[in-house]
Amino acid sequence: MKPVNELTTPALAYLGDAVIELYVRERLVAAGYSTSASLNQKSLDFVRAGAQAEAMQKILPLLSQEEMGVFRRGRNMGHGNVPKGATVAQYRAATGMEVLAGYLHVLGREQRLYELLDAGYAQEDI
Repeated sequence: MKPVNELTTPALAYLGDAVIELYVRERLVAAGYSTSASLNQKSLDFVRAGAQAEAMQKILPLLSQEEMGVFRRGRNMGHGNVPKGATVAQYRAATGMEVLAGYLHVLGREQRLYELLDAGYAQEDI
Protein backbone atom coordinates (compact mmCIF):
# COMPACT_ATOMS: atom_id res chain seq x y z
CA MET A 1 0.00 0.00 0.00
CA LYS A 2 1.08 3.56 -0.59
CA PRO A 3 2.29 5.67 2.34
CA VAL A 4 -0.61 7.34 4.14
CA ASN A 5 0.42 10.83 2.95
CA GLU A 6 0.02 9.67 -0.65
CA LEU A 7 -3.56 8.48 -0.20
CA THR A 8 -6.47 10.74 -1.03
CA THR A 9 -9.08 11.65 1.55
CA PRO A 10 -11.79 9.69 -0.31
CA ALA A 11 -9.50 6.64 -0.41
CA LEU A 12 -8.96 6.85 3.36
CA ALA A 13 -12.72 7.21 3.91
CA TYR A 14 -13.39 4.17 1.71
CA LEU A 15 -10.86 2.09 3.60
CA GLY A 16 -11.99 3.42 6.98
CA ASP A 17 -15.59 2.48 6.22
CA ALA A 18 -14.48 -1.13 5.78
CA VAL A 19 -12.34 -1.03 8.93
CA ILE A 20 -15.25 0.24 11.04
CA GLU A 21 -17.57 -2.34 9.49
CA LEU A 22 -15.11 -5.11 10.39
CA TYR A 23 -14.84 -3.80 13.96
CA VAL A 24 -18.64 -3.83 14.34
CA ARG A 25 -18.98 -7.28 12.79
CA GLU A 26 -16.32 -8.73 15.09
CA ARG A 27 -18.08 -7.26 18.13
CA LEU A 28 -21.49 -8.55 17.07
CA VAL A 29 -20.22 -12.08 16.48
CA ALA A 30 -18.39 -12.00 19.82
CA ALA A 31 -21.63 -10.84 21.48
CA GLY A 32 -23.41 -13.95 20.22
CA TYR A 33 -25.38 -12.72 17.22
CA SER A 34 -25.40 -15.62 14.82
CA THR A 35 -28.00 -15.28 12.08
CA SER A 36 -27.34 -13.21 9.01
CA ALA A 37 -30.58 -11.30 9.52
CA SER A 38 -29.75 -10.32 13.11
CA LEU A 39 -26.14 -9.53 12.22
CA ASN A 40 -27.11 -7.32 9.29
CA GLN A 41 -29.88 -5.52 11.17
CA LYS A 42 -27.81 -4.91 14.28
CA SER A 43 -24.77 -3.73 12.30
CA LEU A 44 -26.87 -0.98 10.74
CA ASP A 45 -27.39 0.41 14.23
CA PHE A 46 -23.65 1.16 14.36
CA VAL A 47 -22.51 1.94 10.83
CA ARG A 48 -25.18 4.38 9.66
CA ALA A 49 -24.05 8.00 9.54
CA GLY A 50 -26.07 9.08 12.57
CA ALA A 51 -24.60 6.35 14.76
CA GLN A 52 -21.08 7.11 13.57
CA ALA A 53 -21.62 10.81 14.31
CA GLU A 54 -22.79 9.95 17.84
CA ALA A 55 -19.75 7.70 18.36
CA MET A 56 -17.48 10.44 17.06
CA GLN A 57 -18.79 12.87 19.69
CA LYS A 58 -17.51 10.46 22.36
CA ILE A 59 -14.19 10.02 20.55
CA LEU A 60 -13.40 13.70 19.88
CA PRO A 61 -12.12 14.55 23.40
CA LEU A 62 -9.64 11.66 23.16
CA LEU A 63 -7.97 12.71 19.90
CA SER A 64 -4.43 13.96 19.63
CA GLN A 65 -3.77 17.06 17.55
CA GLU A 66 -2.62 14.86 14.67
CA GLU A 67 -5.77 12.72 14.85
CA MET A 68 -7.98 15.80 15.10
CA GLY A 69 -6.38 17.17 11.94
CA VAL A 70 -7.10 13.92 10.12
CA PHE A 71 -10.70 13.93 11.36
CA ARG A 72 -11.16 17.53 10.18
CA ARG A 73 -9.68 16.65 6.80
CA GLY A 74 -12.40 14.02 6.38
CA ARG A 75 -15.17 16.11 7.86
CA ASN A 76 -14.39 18.99 5.53
CA MET A 77 -14.19 16.86 2.40
CA GLY A 78 -16.78 17.79 -0.23
CA HIS A 79 -19.97 15.78 0.22
CA GLY A 80 -22.27 15.34 -2.73
CA ASN A 81 -24.73 12.66 -1.65
CA VAL A 82 -26.02 12.73 1.91
CA PRO A 83 -28.00 9.60 2.88
CA LYS A 84 -31.73 10.07 3.51
CA GLY A 85 -31.54 9.22 7.20
CA ALA A 86 -28.73 11.63 8.04
CA THR A 87 -28.18 15.34 8.32
CA VAL A 88 -25.28 17.01 6.54
CA ALA A 89 -23.53 17.46 9.90
CA GLN A 90 -23.94 13.77 10.75
CA TYR A 91 -22.66 12.70 7.36
CA ARG A 92 -19.65 14.98 7.62
CA ALA A 93 -18.79 13.67 11.10
CA ALA A 94 -19.19 10.08 9.91
CA THR A 95 -16.89 10.72 6.97
CA GLY A 96 -14.34 12.27 9.31
CA MET A 97 -14.52 9.15 11.47
CA GLU A 98 -14.01 6.91 8.43
CA VAL A 99 -10.99 8.93 7.29
CA LEU A 100 -9.50 8.72 10.79
CA ALA A 101 -10.09 4.95 10.91
CA GLY A 102 -8.50 4.50 7.48
CA TYR A 103 -5.54 6.65 8.47
CA LEU A 104 -4.86 4.76 11.70
CA HIS A 105 -5.26 1.44 9.90
CA VAL A 106 -2.77 2.33 7.16
CA LEU A 107 -0.27 3.44 9.80
CA GLY A 108 -0.70 0.10 11.59
CA ARG A 109 -2.07 1.76 14.72
CA GLU A 110 -4.74 -0.87 15.27
CA GLN A 111 -4.51 -0.71 19.07
CA ARG A 112 -5.20 3.03 19.02
CA LEU A 113 -7.97 2.58 16.46
CA TYR A 114 -9.73 -0.02 18.60
CA GLU A 115 -9.24 2.09 21.72
CA LEU A 116 -11.07 4.96 20.01
CA LEU A 117 -13.80 2.75 18.57
CA ASP A 118 -14.33 1.12 21.97
CA ALA A 119 -14.77 4.60 23.45
CA GLY A 120 -17.25 5.57 20.75
CA TYR A 121 -19.37 2.45 20.88
CA ALA A 122 -20.58 1.39 24.32
CA GLN A 123 -19.93 -2.30 24.74
CA GLU A 124 -23.31 -2.87 26.35
CA ASP A 125 -24.96 -1.71 23.11
CA ILE A 126 -23.24 -4.37 21.06
